[in-house]
Amino acid sequence: MATYYNSETILYLNGEYVKAAEAKMDLYSQSFHYGYSVFEGIRSYRTVNGETKIFKAKEHYDRLQRSAELVNLPYHWTTEELTAVTYEVLKLNDLQDAYIRPVVYAPANMSFVQNEQSFLVIEVWAMQPFLGDKLLRIMTSSFERPNPKAFKIEAKAAGHYVNSLLASHEAKAKGFDEALLLDMNGNVAEAPGANLFYEKDGKLFTPAKGNILPGITRATVFELCAELGIQVEEKVFTIDELKNADAVFYCGTAAEVIGFDSLDDHKFPLKWSDTVSRKIQQAYKNLVVENFKPQRHEDAKKEEAVV
Repeated sequence: MATYYNSETILYLNGEYVKAAEAKMDLYSQSFHYGYSVFEGIRSYRTVNGETKIFKAKEHYDRLQRSAELVNLPYHWTTEELTAVTYEVLKLNDLQDAYIRPVVYAPANMSFVQNEQSFLVIEVWAMQPFLGDKLLRIMTSSFERPNPKAFKIEAKAAGHYVNSLLASHEAKAKGFDEALLLDMNGNVAEAPGANLFYEKDGKLFTPAKGNILPGITRATVFELCAELGIQVEEKVFTIDELKNADAVFYCGTAAEVIGFDSLDDHKFPLKWSDTVSRKIQQAYKNLVVENFKPQRHEDAKKEEAVV
């Protein structure tokens, strides 16, 4: 079990910096009883210049606000305010490479009446890549991604993640590293907590929006593809098409970019080090620590040929 805090850990709770061990919430909160809260997963990194940098803070806090609005949670903070608060929480905990978890949660309310207020906590802790750093053995889950008509699919809401937990628990109980969820139509959707890309003949493909939570890391992969000259396409596809890929990877703030070894014990043919997916993984690692501007894919291949 990971250690998220100790007696000295500080978090931000409703306008105050308090010790995590002394923080309290109302056990009659709608969030505790119904999973009615929204959150973000954010990372900060120590850059190559030694500075602490929150990766895409604006995008994350803008999405937190959007999530709250989608599920009718009152929201009265600004992105600029929360970004400054987060840097202070990191400083108070002497952290640079960290995972950041802001949560907007509801007050005590055992009815289904809409709330007039909500609360905020921001927690930070040291965390390695969520899915490790080795190629993953993945299994297709027996659980489906929920029908998007049943909830606000673009909201990063806590209750939605019961589905993710069930799928992940199932996979790990069967000896796999993680699960892959299909949508209600049997098409590939996403991981329990990450998006998916597959590679075929040097081009990347990813599930189209509609049955997925379109992640910020997913958007970053699109940006990197544009800079590297790698073609990428959103489309609907089946598990059979995915198993015909040359390589596959998951991406997310917690997971970063991590490749597949196999899917349902089907091995992917390309050596990971020879894939354009690996180039995306490397470019992402460099981007988050502000190491260098990625090269275009064609230029990188020319350099490799010279070597």
